Amino acid sequence: MIFYFSGTGNSQLAAKLIAESTGDEIVSINHCLKEGKKITFRSERPLVFVAPTYAWRMPKVVERWIRETSFEGNSNAYFLLTCGGSGGNAAAYARKLCTEKEMRFCGLAPVVMPENYVAMFTVPNETESHTIIEKAKPYIAELAARIQKEERFPETPMPFGSRLLSGPVNLLYYPLVIHDKGFTVSSDCVSCGKCAQRCPLNNIDMVNGKPIWKGNCTHCMACIGGCPTEAIEYKSKWGTGSKGKPRFYIMKE
Repeated sequence: MIFYFSGTGNSQLAAKLIAESTGDEIVSINHCLKEGKKITFRSERPLVFVAPTYAWRMPKVVERWIRETSFEGNSNAYFLLTCGGSGGNAAAYARKLCTEKEMRFCGLAPVVMPENYVAMFTVPNETESHTIIEKAKPYIAELAARIQKEERFPETPMPFGSRLLSGPVNLLYYPLVIHDKGFTVSSDCVSCGKCAQRCPLNNIDMVNGKPIWKGNCTHCMACIGGCPTEAIEYKSKWGTGSKGKPRFYIMKE
């Protein structure tokens, strides 16, 4: 069974590609979070968790969801983290999570996909994004083959710098950077409500036809990336903000 969390579509695409190869059922963590229900999943096949990399680790909302969810049947757990460059030392924390959940950690693989963090970083244009995705597909297929055979993902040595990024830097990243105070909406907004519909944490309300952020944001970029009129912007004191950058959104509804 394949579980994915995705803001703009990178992890959703990776999850679907794996499902096409393995024939496994696919579950959206986004939908589970929106519904807020406690669910027990049973799978005779390995558990595969696909998510983006947030500050060189699995997103906290995903870690929390896994902790609060019951899994029965096959206890082999694979993790695939999409990223713009590096997954840091995320494997160490996924391993600890598996120990806590009495799962067998079968490896974590970072997969480079188009950068989508428009709030702080440069985002590739459509042509560049397509090239990055096509380059990632053979590696995703290789990982799917390992999952199908229930073989472990290969491990790589972890330099001290990666441990630092996934440890102290990650801990500072959330309180310093992850908030929704930087979001604004322009007069280009057409009151379609898609930003509210797509927010996995139900953090957006439509008030007088305009989105209002309520303080429980995980910076998945679903609202800004998927806005059909590019009416939403984000200004960050830690980066350049979103203005003038391409929007990356390949999420399938």
